[in-house]
Amino acid sequence: MASEDKSIPEKVIDKASHIFLVLSGMLIVIMMFTATYGVVRRYAFNNPEPYSYEISIMFLLFSFVFAISAVERLGRHIRVDFVSSHLSQHAQHIIVNIIAPIMGLFFAFFLTWKGVEVALFSLEIGEVSSSSWGEPIFPIKLMVPIGYALLLLVLLARVYNGFAYLRSRADKKTD
Repeated sequence: MASEDKSIPEKVIDKASHIFLVLSGMLIVIMMFTATYGVVRRYAFNNPEPYSYEISIMFLLFSFVFAISAVERLGRHIRVDFVSSHLSQHAQHIIVNIIAPIMGLFFAFFLTWKGVEVALFSLEIGEVSSSSWGEPIFPIKLMVPIGYALLLLVLLARVYNGFAYLRSRADKKTD
């Protein structure tokens, strides 16, 4: 679908998922430097520090949940198509653009809903890391529902576009 044909919500979803993808890439680069700093400090200077490992773990989580919506939007995820490849193009479209995203909607909705509950509970009890750093856990746990909420929007757009394609195809047949 050309960029001009997209609705405003689709353009916003595309832009947000692209921003999250770029942010994810930047976090991976920062994670690389942080891990390298921790290793050099530990082995070259025999002076370990506790922060680089914690930061790397946080950024690994962030990079995953931020990139997942863009991966879905771009259709770059792994697909097992040994069954669907034997079906017609119409059936493949229904599976890839309607059935699979609807199944993903349930998964993303559940992770968003429970992620918000867990993050709010973490805020309520003032949960902190058990490391020597003792950073608050709430902001870290909040990133999961934020990333999956965007995935939820991407999946909704995919289902909508899947049904719109079927409707336009049916309209062409009746003409």
